[in-house]
Amino acid sequence: MSADKPIASFDEPKLEALVEIMFHAAQADGEFSDEERTEFKRNVESLTDSRLEGAALDTLIAKIEGLVGTHTREERLASLASALGSPHLCVIALELAIRVVAADGILRTSERELLFDIAEALRIDRDKAADLVVSVTRG
Repeated sequence: MSADKPIASFDEPKLEALVEIMFHAAQADGEFSDEERTEFKRNVESLTDSRLEGAALDTLIAKIEGLVGTHTREERLASLASALGSPHLCVIALELAIRVVAADGILRTSERELLFDIAEALRIDRDKAADLVVSVTRG
């Protein structure tokens, strides 16, 4: 799959992996604030050119919640890294996760730790991940 192919045209497993990574980020601090929920839904709808919205998005979220409830975070992140496949998509997934946690203007320690866990699972260098956090949260 070409790195410049629109994300909305990706197959369902890749889209679902991107959405699940964003979901993990939104849940990182144990809260899913209104700002985070809004950013989450906005990103998903934008990311998928509204392919995932309304009932379809609710169904996917329920599926993700089921997977999160029956597997460890490490298991899920490893599976998601495999589903994404390309380094380009892994960086996009991390950037989206950063945007979700930064939506409320506060980057908590638990959120920062999860972002680095995601980066590690996606095989993104820790320094590059730190640079992305700074870039996205300041931008």
